[in-house]
Amino acid sequence: MGILAILIVGRLFMKIDPVRNWVYKKLNPRETDRLINSELGSPNTTDSVSSDPTPRLWSTASRQRLRSLDTFRGLSLIIMVFVNYGGGKYWFFKHESWNGLTVADLVFPWFVFIMGTSISLSLSSMLRWGSSKWNVLRKILWRSFLLILLGIIVVNPNYCLGPLSWDNLRIPGVLQRLGFTYLVVAALELLFTRAGAESGALEMPCPALPDILPYWPQWIFILMLEVIWLCLTFLLPVPGCPRGYLGPGGIGDFGKYPNCTGGAAGYIDRLLLGEKHIYQHPSSSVIYQTTMPYDPEGILGTINTIFMAFLGLQAGKIILFYKDQHKHIMSRFFIWSIVMGIISAILTKCSKEEGFIPINKNLWSISYVTTMSCFAFILLLLIYYLVDVKRLWSGAPFFYPGMNSILVYIGHEVFENYFPFKWKMQDSQSHAEHLTQNLTATTLWVIISYLLYRRRIFWKI
Repeated sequence: MGILAILIVGRLFMKIDPVRNWVYKKLNPRETDRLINSELGSPNTTDSVSSDPTPRLWSTASRQRLRSLDTFRGLSLIIMVFVNYGGGKYWFFKHESWNGLTVADLVFPWFVFIMGTSISLSLSSMLRWGSSKWNVLRKILWRSFLLILLGIIVVNPNYCLGPLSWDNLRIPGVLQRLGFTYLVVAALELLFTRAGAESGALEMPCPALPDILPYWPQWIFILMLEVIWLCLTFLLPVPGCPRGYLGPGGIGDFGKYPNCTGGAAGYIDRLLLGEKHIYQHPSSSVIYQTTMPYDPEGILGTINTIFMAFLGLQAGKIILFYKDQHKHIMSRFFIWSIVMGIISAILTKCSKEEGFIPINKNLWSISYVTTMSCFAFILLLLIYYLVDVKRLWSGAPFFYPGMNSILVYIGHEVFENYFPFKWKMQDSQSHAEHLTQNLTATTLWVIISYLLYRRRIFWKI
């Protein structure tokens, strides 16, 4: 009844010319090519305002998007949806209890990475279309605000404790972290963007680093953030815990520090946000029997999330600077992957537990970021080669959810417990039943995103 009433009212409103024109304008795919064409920015391989005739500039005749970026985003999103729905209850589709990696730990940083790549391309496109920096900044602020608001009000796992109230409201979260990261990285790019850097018109003392040197203030800012993370993580005094503690607490470390889950990261969240306003059931609670709440999307880890998005931003600058020079783009991606891999090997000593800074998704440790960015550069290189260079693959089916990522993410969270995404199983201990249910739910979101794509409906904020 409710749906029927909405349809009737909607048809009545669509008969009003101003309303119909506004809706068509919002759904017009040509308009989305000019604006940031998704919730987190989306690339456009056209620079129609450019006057530089050099062959390195993108063709004004070509108005195709880089499908590889939407494919990368969609791949990350679909694995994320499958993992959130249960991943067939297989251990490798669950988040690692503390140090180490599983498949589930790969996808969120990849999504952050490709968000950074899209920021670089979309802001460049908007500025070339004549948008002022103040207008772009207003859009960045509004988009960040909406992401944070959606994360707090709509996608809030503490709803299971009852109706939403301040007493049990979880403040951090996935969308909240995406929104704040987007705000910082997009504002940083907008503030320090330099005319001529993308086209190679600026003279540089080191031609081998054209995608780095023009943006040295950004690198100084990011390095300062990393110094802050290192100082807080290893030097901040935490009551009852040793300095620089990176363990899970509970019965970990022979039960010496039961209330030290997450060290400084957990302490800062509990101090500033309060224990009732962070995640109550961390992945460490099962194996390590921790009793302290700990939020994997907490305050301190957001610093390294910003770094992850900034590395994605770097990938976008490579695409912009080298444009259609595919060999240069892929070689730069490969070099960045090698560099990040070497840094990870040094930080971890190629060990799960014995390194200087172990790989840890809960802490979003710096080694976790360098490792994930190493994988991300390689994965983007492969997808870019297959989809945009050789065109051996269209990107389907991942391309479609990548075009509507916020809708798919919020939709899968909101309708998680509704049929046909979930139903009562005959045997709750059966991997086969869980796998069937989780694959069905994930496939339905791919189909929904495909139908929306065919209708040219893209939800952007």
